[in-house]
Amino acid sequence: MRIPLLGRFSPATWTVLAWCAGTVLTGLFRMRLPGEYYAAVLPGVVYLRWDGLVMLALAGLCTLWGARRLMVRPASGLAWVLAGAVLGTLPLSVGEIPLQQYLAVDVAVYLLAVTLPRRRSLRMLGAALGLLAGYLAFRMLQGWPAGVSVELTVALLAVISWLLGSSTRQAREHHEETRARATEQAVTDERLRIARELHDMVAHSMGVIALQAGAAKRVIDRQPEAAREALASIETTGRETLAGLRRMLVALRTDDPLTPDLGVADLPALAESTTAAGLRVELRHTGGSGPLPPEVDVSAYRIVQESLTNVLKHARTDHCLVTVGQLPDALVLEVTDHGTGPGRGSGPPGFGLAGMRERVALLHGELHAGPLPGGGWRVTARLPLSASPLDPAPPAGTTPTGARAR
Repeated sequence: MRIPLLGRFSPATWTVLAWCAGTVLTGLFRMRLPGEYYAAVLPGVVYLRWDGLVMLALAGLCTLWGARRLMVRPASGLAWVLAGAVLGTLPLSVGEIPLQQYLAVDVAVYLLAVTLPRRRSLRMLGAALGLLAGYLAFRMLQGWPAGVSVELTVALLAVISWLLGSSTRQAREHHEETRARATEQAVTDERLRIARELHDMVAHSMGVIALQAGAAKRVIDRQPEAAREALASIETTGRETLAGLRRMLVALRTDDPLTPDLGVADLPALAESTTAAGLRVELRHTGGSGPLPPEVDVSAYRIVQESLTNVLKHARTDHCLVTVGQLPDALVLEVTDHGTGPGRGSGPPGFGLAGMRERVALLHGELHAGPLPGGGWRVTARLPLSASPLDPAPPAGTTPTGARAR
């Protein structure tokens, strides 16, 4: 397993490099370096003798073997690295395990803290600290001098190594959890977006088809020509809906972004098809007429479409006013009817108004929907032109003032 911060080399390589660095420092401290009158540490009696060199070689082999097993069998690997630290200390004639001999152990403790669960890595840290305490206790029991103060410093650095490794592991886990949540949220958002598109497309088309079919049924005997026109409208609406569904399925199969090619410019055609279904739609444009951001353009069309669908289903009226106002900083939509349908305050709740709220909230806009004082219903949406769905969302700006069953 590769550690992100140390990805250039394997954990075994870093452990061995730490041992080599400690061995080099041990030799340098026992030499008179430039600017010094004498060496910082006097060499031990057996430091450069054959038995000292043999112990140094054995220490290197133990460290190498333990480093190779560290990520496979952590307890066994750390035990071999600790054995290497002890063997490397014996020919030095010192009263403690020096920091230089414990550098490989510190690196191993860090790596184990990164890769292992917290409890297991704590046991590994306990083994490293226990070896230091045991080494000092053995020397004291033998009546030999023991460097307790120096060993406390070595133990402190081992604890710091574990803390750094544990922090790295926690940061990595947090990053993975955040990425998993972001992926899950992206999938959920995409499903909701597809569901909204399907709902808006099918609900409006089915509403128009239902009204046209009812009209054709009523006049088929007395006015066959009117019935034929209604059936032709049903055929046209059905074909357009199937074409839209086919485009959506193709986009999903090819992993293309699902961006319907409908917008404010298509509202006259929507008004015409709705008027043909029996609801006369009066469309008014105010303000400017410049290009709109794609997400605002599509959402504006869907909001008007869903509002007209609700009027068809619930309002019991033959007239509806749609106002589109393009301001310098926002697009304002208003759909008003004066119907008196029974569905305005009763019936099972639907998803139309909820879908509009989601669209508006995604664009950081505001939505107001509720009854008018003199009867009827009004939906008002304000969509900012500068906001992006990728920006952090402010507190919810959708404030419905009524609850028609949608």
